[in-house]
Amino acid sequence: MKSLMITVATAALSVAAVPAVSQAQEVYGTVGYANVDADGPTLGALQGRLGYKFNPYVGIEGEAAFGITDDTVGLLDVELKHEVGAFVVGFLPVSPKADLFARVGYSSTSFDTSLGDVDDDGVAWGFGGQYHFTDKDGVRLDWTRHDYDVGSADVWAVAYTRKF
Repeated sequence: MKSLMITVATAALSVAAVPAVSQAQEVYGTVGYANVDADGPTLGALQGRLGYKFNPYVGIEGEAAFGITDDTVGLLDVELKHEVGAFVVGFLPVSPKADLFARVGYSSTSFDTSLGDVDDDGVAWGFGGQYHFTDKDGVRLDWTRHDYDVGSADVWAVAYTRKF
C-alpha cells in the first residue's frame, strides 16, 4: 500500500510541475457531514477537505473526518475516531459554476469499538459533483469507497465549499 501512496504523490507532483498556462489555479476548502456505512455499523462524521486545482481539470486534496455519531451492531459498539486521506482529483467542468469529479487516493481510518481500537488503511476512490452559487460559495455532493485491508466503507457526503 505504501507503494501506491508513493505513486499517487509522484503523479500529483508531476502534474504540479506542468505549468498551467493561462489556466486559473485555485485553493478550496469544504466542511460538511459524511454518512459512513462501514460494513455493518452506520456512523456520522464531520468532514473537512482542503484542495488545490492546478488547472480546471486536475487537482489534489487532503481530507480529515471525525466521528459525531456512533452505532451498535449486535453487542458491538462502534465509533469513528478519525479518518485522513490524500487524493488526486480529475474535474469535468459542465458549466462555469458546476463540476463533476472523480478522485482516487489513500486513506487511514481509526475506529473505537467495545472490543478495542481498529486501525486500517487502503485505497479510496469515488465521484461527485459541486455547484457554486456565487464565485466563491457552493455545495458539494460525493460518494467515496474506502477499501481497507480488513473491510470497506461507503461514505456519502454533503458539504459547503469555499474557493479562496
